[in-house]
Amino acid sequence: MSDEWVASPHRVAVLIQDGFIPFEIGIPHRIFGRARDSEDRLLYEVVTCTTGGPRPVQSDSDVVVLAPHGPEALADADTVVIPKFGLDYPTVSDGVLSAPLKEALDLIRPGTRIMSICTGAFALAAAGLLDGRPATTHWSHTDDFQALFPQVKLDPDVLFVDDGDILTSAGVASGIDLCLHVVRRDHGAAVANRVARVTVVPPHRDGGQAQFIRHRAPAPGGAGIPGAIAWALAHLDRPLTLEAMAAKVSMSVRTFTRRFREETGESPGRWLQRQRIELARNLLETTGLTIEQVAARCGFNTAQSLRLHFHAALGVTPTAYRKTFGG
Repeated sequence: MSDEWVASPHRVAVLIQDGFIPFEIGIPHRIFGRARDSEDRLLYEVVTCTTGGPRPVQSDSDVVVLAPHGPEALADADTVVIPKFGLDYPTVSDGVLSAPLKEALDLIRPGTRIMSICTGAFALAAAGLLDGRPATTHWSHTDDFQALFPQVKLDPDVLFVDDGDILTSAGVASGIDLCLHVVRRDHGAAVANRVARVTVVPPHRDGGQAQFIRHRAPAPGGAGIPGAIAWALAHLDRPLTLEAMAAKVSMSVRTFTRRFREETGESPGRWLQRQRIELARNLLETTGLTIEQVAARCGFNTAQSLRLHFHAALGVTPTAYRKTFGG
């Protein structure tokens, strides 16, 4: 890392408007602001801006924030983050950018990375930045979003979508997942994991994880489906079968499958495969085990089987993933 690069950390501009949620504007400041290299040097500079110049901005509560920068901060940014707008904000209610917001977004340089949290995606869509591209927003606003922006490939079920230079996330806490994902993408798992530990949040939740499950998610342990989940997680190195999982909690396969889907929102097979992949990711990031050893620990039997399933799930090979994210 050069001294010149250290002297000019990656600049993140957070654009807020009236009706913002205080928690959401704190996310990029907390995550990016805590990211440091191995010599404890800051990797990002985070600033807050708004339209109309520096001014007090009213949140959705009694909190008022003095945004110290006007929209000109967007012109200097390497990454722009747009948190949630209030539900009565015009862009959310009618899908049309206000003149000040349009002028502000027009200041963003080509090639700048743009991120949204929750209904911030409405602004990106209204600006035409999401046309023909995959995106997500908070599950409770997906019907309105699709009605206003049918040209966007909306995925209402995921925590976040990474489409290269534009990234969108679901509601509130998924912004943490997205920001950690970006830190991980920029600087690797070791840096992102340190930020997560300081912030006391999980270091990684897959973007494809469902953002909302209408049934109560079971806690590991105990009887019934939670008991089967706890047992399976403790034995991922074994060739677990649906019959074995059902028998472990004294259910028929049919009843177990139905109950499992009701309580977790997915089939036992899909859940089990996801857990094996997540374990493989963790081992690739944090250990020096060979690909063959990782495959055995995760129940894939052979390295070739791990490669096939890993690439199908993530689009990269285990070796490439370790090269990018290994601590």
